[in-house]
Amino acid sequence: MSGWMTVTRGTTLALAVTAMLAAPAVFSAPCASADEYHTPLAGEPLHTEFMGEKVDVDARDRGHVTALTLGGTYYDSKQGSTTASPIAAFYIKRVWETSRTRDVISIFVNDLEYDKSFGNLELVGLLNNYTLPGGQKETLNNQEIASSSVDWGDANALLGPGLRFKVAPFQVDNDLRLQLLGKVGYFYVKKNSDSAPTMVVPPDTMLYGGKLRGRYDGMRRNILELPHTGFAAGFDLDYTYRDKWTDWGTPGVTAFTKKNTQDFLQFTGYLMGVTGIPWMSEKNRLLFSLHGGTMDPKRADRFNSFRIGGGPLQGESDDLARPSYQGTMFNNILVSNYAIGALEYRRELNFFMYGHLRGSYIWANRAEVLGGGEVAFVNDNGEAFSAGLDTGFFWHSSLYFEYTWDSGFIREGRPGSSYMVIWNESF
Repeated sequence: MSGWMTVTRGTTLALAVTAMLAAPAVFSAPCASADEYHTPLAGEPLHTEFMGEKVDVDARDRGHVTALTLGGTYYDSKQGSTTASPIAAFYIKRVWETSRTRDVISIFVNDLEYDKSFGNLELVGLLNNYTLPGGQKETLNNQEIASSSVDWGDANALLGPGLRFKVAPFQVDNDLRLQLLGKVGYFYVKKNSDSAPTMVVPPDTMLYGGKLRGRYDGMRRNILELPHTGFAAGFDLDYTYRDKWTDWGTPGVTAFTKKNTQDFLQFTGYLMGVTGIPWMSEKNRLLFSLHGGTMDPKRADRFNSFRIGGGPLQGESDDLARPSYQGTMFNNILVSNYAIGALEYRRELNFFMYGHLRGSYIWANRAEVLGGGEVAFVNDNGEAFSAGLDTGFFWHSSLYFEYTWDSGFIREGRPGSSYMVIWNESF
């Protein structure tokens, strides 16, 4: 981090600072008034001074973004048998006059969307898949269950009509959406050499269903695309029917009946807001978020349960619906019902660097192993606290650092910590 501090002043410095201020960010300017400072906002040009030199950067098109995200998290102590996990994704966003696409690509887990507009009416198309290679083992009671290993995944296509209306403050990500989508998918599962010999797996099958999705985003972002003011909310109501299905599980330990698990209904929702703090400058922001989800626990199993993971604060418009509990490994915690609340204080250290303190609380019906090896969903709760730093960096990139301490929800009553580093490069 300290290397850029010694760059020669003058034109070289201006170019270096220009190169640092990116990720999928757009540059903006402080208020012209010398008496009142305003945080640089995404979508505006930047005209300021840094280390005694003028910096002038043209505005960037926030509707045309290509970015690469790389990083990882180290767990102290382990989550299950995992000490560290990687983070990697390729992000594409394009907004044209009558269409748009938003794609997150990480090869084995992908989320692709293309929308064609006819005024306020849209035709919405989604493709997503969860197809991790190799055997997937469940972590229950912070213990990796080797005999639970199976190869499984799914892929889904959704298509249907939607309505989209632009809303204040009328940036590229500010809109109100309501969409009704039909779903067709495919689910596969097979045992491997680590699977329990007595385990019975369900059959491969087609999936059918539908989704009702609503989104509202009235937030303004800062130069690093962090929420700066306003609020956002949304919900998803999903129904899925598994065409070919049977009783399955491990006889005498866990049993999932066709009657209970062939079809299921899930609801998720979120609310997020950010505002200033009375009697403090605009450099100080207060953020809150609430995420929740519910389904009938009798219809929940390892293949359809909500999966809670970690990651940085949700900021990008289409990422706001993602439930996140700080310090958690990717999709590590299986739950049938959950509520996650977070409160964050953020301080603008300079126009391209922001530090934060965040606290989170989670309540959930999480999957646990009971006496005799039976798996059930049991009430649990916990708290997590983190400190982090977002900063512009070299080569049109940004860096994110976060330290998190969890009270014991992640590791079955045992406190633990994690260290996350994420690098975002914008092209």
